[in-house]
Amino acid sequence: MYKNVTQGGVTMAKEILSEELWEIIQPLLPKLKPRRFMYPGRKKVDDRKALTGILFVLITGIGWEYLPKEMGCGSGMTCWRRLRDWNEAGVWENLHKVLLQYLQKKEKNDWSRAIIDSSSARAVFGGSRQDQVPLTGEKMGVNTTFSPMAKAPHSHRKSHQLIGTM
Repeated sequence: MYKNVTQGGVTMAKEILSEELWEIIQPLLPKLKPRRFMYPGRKKVDDRKALTGILFVLITGIGWEYLPKEMGCGSGMTCWRRLRDWNEAGVWENLHKVLLQYLQKKEKNDWSRAIIDSSSARAVFGGSRQDQVPLTGEKMGVNTTFSPMAKAPHSHRKSHQLIGTM
């Protein structure tokens, strides 16, 4: 059973970002730019708080604008921008590799739950060009991947001919 965790004044049933996971992720995040001396603007939200907000939105499926301010993660837009910036910096690809290595070292990879398809892995040598169409009775089955449309008949009505002569 999970113990209740207080996050930014909100009590949650389960901690979203553990200390152990944060120690793995933190070195992969780009450093925040230092604030300007004159007109420094708002103070940036801490990376850990922003990541907690990002994970909360992704886990719960709520819209960014509905992120509870009581969590102390900043606004939904702040978390979304941080997600965008980290994505552009390649953080998620690096994090994926690091977490896979971490799980491999701990022998916790469960490959029975893994799926691979053409959107995540390229077929280097390709496949056969076209499968044979299975028989569905007396005739061959219909090819569902390619069905040419018949050409539309040309109209020989006089109204179309008149338009061209005006």
